[in-house]
Amino acid sequence: MRLDKAVSLAGLSRSEAKDAIKKGRVCINGIIARDAAMRVEATDAVTVDSKPVDLSLHRHIMLNKPSGVITATEDTHGERTVIDLLPREMRFKDLGPVGRLDKDVTGLVILTTDGVLAHRLISPKHDAMKQYIAKVEGRLTQNDIDAFAAGLDLGDFIAKPAKLEIDDAGEVFSLARVFISEGKFHQVKRMFSKVGHEVLKLKRISIAGLTLDETLAEGESRALTPDEIRLLYEAAGMEAE
Repeated sequence: MRLDKAVSLAGLSRSEAKDAIKKGRVCINGIIARDAAMRVEATDAVTVDSKPVDLSLHRHIMLNKPSGVITATEDTHGERTVIDLLPREMRFKDLGPVGRLDKDVTGLVILTTDGVLAHRLISPKHDAMKQYIAKVEGRLTQNDIDAFAAGLDLGDFIAKPAKLEIDDAGEVFSLARVFISEGKFHQVKRMFSKVGHEVLKLKRISIAGLTLDETLAEGESRALTPDEIRLLYEAAGMEAE
């Protein structure tokens, strides 16, 4: 790829990248490079201000979404989005969330610049499993586990069989884990409502085997590791770049 494009992968605009090159702030394999049009390979070591640039064509980010944030790239009503939570240097072009979380739902959001990967991870064809932790009203019982396992008729569609694990069942509220391979609008909330339990809190903790990093506070994010990236591509039936 061109050097200016490679430098833009550091989170700079193309004009900022060209300016950095012109001012001698960019090096290739330790040598200052001033030609924005020169070609660089994936094996080259490119730095900007002595900081290495990841030359991967796509970017993949894990975010711990807090309540009150919209899972979208922008919002016409001025609501805060998951993109707004990212540091400036991580707001890459074409970056978008994989699927959606309701505004009041917290937890794992994956963002990627690879639209094909995102599409496959949310496609019913690939059955990417998602795990949620739910706090619901009332006592959950074996009857609820059986109902989830059988598949629930939610009116506009019949939810696929899902796994419900009860962590703590009390008279006032219960804690449980839900495993579903779909992700339709308000689905987990509607499933619990169908069996007579309103959701008080809901948090997503994994997608396709990728688990939310417990060290990330709400609102914090980080790049996925190579192993995590491979895990997602394998779940989508694709080869990692």
